Amino acid sequence: MPDLLIGPMLRYVDELSASIWVETSDPCEVTIEVSGARATERTFTVHGHHYAIVDVEETGAYAVELDGRRVWPLEGFPDSQICPLDELNRVIFGSCRTSVPHDDAHVRTHGYDVLREYGRRLMQGDDLPSLVIFLGDQVYADEPSQEMIDYIRSRRQDGPEEIVDFEEYAELYRQAWTDPVVRWVLSTVPTAMIFDDHDVRDDWNTSMAWRRTMAEVPWWPTRVVSALGAYWVYQHLGNLSPSERKADPMYAEIRAHDGDGGAALDAFAKKADEDPSSTRWSYMRDIGGTRLIMLDTRCARELDPGHRRMLDDEEWSWFAELATGDRDHLLIGSSVPVFLPSGIFDVESWNEAVAGGAWGRRAAAWGEKIRQALDLEHWGAFRQSFEELGRLLVDVAAGRRGRPPATIVLMSGDVHYSYLAAAGPASADLDSARIYQAVCSPIRNPLSRVLRLANVIGSFGVASLVGGILVRTAKLPRRALRWKITNGPWFPNALASLELDGRSAVVRWHTARPDFEDMTEVRLAP
Repeated sequence: MPDLLIGPMLRYVDELSASIWVETSDPCEVTIEVSGARATERTFTVHGHHYAIVDVEETGAYAVELDGRRVWPLEGFPDSQICPLDELNRVIFGSCRTSVPHDDAHVRTHGYDVLREYGRRLMQGDDLPSLVIFLGDQVYADEPSQEMIDYIRSRRQDGPEEIVDFEEYAELYRQAWTDPVVRWVLSTVPTAMIFDDHDVRDDWNTSMAWRRTMAEVPWWPTRVVSALGAYWVYQHLGNLSPSERKADPMYAEIRAHDGDGGAALDAFAKKADEDPSSTRWSYMRDIGGTRLIMLDTRCARELDPGHRRMLDDEEWSWFAELATGDRDHLLIGSSVPVFLPSGIFDVESWNEAVAGGAWGRRAAAWGEKIRQALDLEHWGAFRQSFEELGRLLVDVAAGRRGRPPATIVLMSGDVHYSYLAAAGPASADLDSARIYQAVCSPIRNPLSRVLRLANVIGSFGVASLVGGILVRTAKLPRRALRWKITNGPWFPNALASLELDGRSAVVRWHTARPDFEDMTEVRLAP
């Protein structure tokens, strides 16, 4: 008798359809019943695990059946709902969520799970948001919880106490998404997702030197193939519309497979790692008057030292074609922030130049060591891409690519603190900015007090003093954009909300306790 292992997860939703993702214990028929209508899909199998994604064209409360047996909703929880998504009114976003227990001991070390606390508020009757965006590090493959380590030890005695293969990724996702409250939230609020480094490994694709080092690690080939294969199943499929999924060659091959499609998925993932142009993890959605572009700023990197890019040429062309005006709002999801504290940005740009040979071969080797030791890998460390992005955003904001949107909001996470920055060309009045960077991190993985202090001193103190000096010694060009951090930084676990109403926009950051309070509220557009 099949059981529901993970899900149901409400993923892609538009004004006409919705997609619901599940993992089951055995092969079966998965039926979604909503408003008297029924839609059914047969599970497909990957590495012994069974999945289905079912498309429906009705709205309202829904139930899930496996081979005719009802397994959802859960007793004691509100019904899971499907609401049409024809306008983006409230977007919730954040990144960096560890999956540890919710007892007092783990609350002391990890804080409250803000996603779980937000779910409690929704269950008490708060209005549902339009969409939740997860900006990376939903799972920590390189820093597993003790529960995950115990699972690893139960099945193997060799290799690292990190995630290595698909089976371990499946367990990692199970632990992340099956807390009852979190599970209910994911069943009733549409979600959009993108990976960051910890979904694979810390510093993933920092540089070509990093890739060469990792290629020599015996378990790494299995790890990266399993990471991308699991991401395709657990996160990427649900990002796609029904028509996009239908046109996906990998999905068609897996669905047509008369057995376990694990080998086919592994081959796909291996090619995606070796040749990023072979697949696109980035995606775009137009929802009412808002365009959302979610960027892959990890796998799509070009790491050739002579042509380093945050997005390779093909990915950049795709993005540049879509980043236009004629929208009320343009939202861009980048797991790593574009506008860091200016001193840190300058240090990253200086380090990229030194690692690239600006100070000679010997200094380049030290520059690479510093890059990896200090995680200098954001947009400032891909300076050419940053300049290209800056020019593009200025053109959109100035109305040179269609009617200018009221706001351009870059949504990011990664850095384990939250803040808002306003940006514009060097001559701009930032008090009337259209371009913003809204960072929300972590959902549940706070820095210690010592590391918080170190970040304040390093990012907002020492780096501010030395960054400008360093970039001049490396003879880097002056930045085309300037920006300032107008609000923050804040270090508690948090979720952010972006409220959109026509051409008005308000952003808020929320902590878990007490009572899911607001840390701040900022109006971006009237």
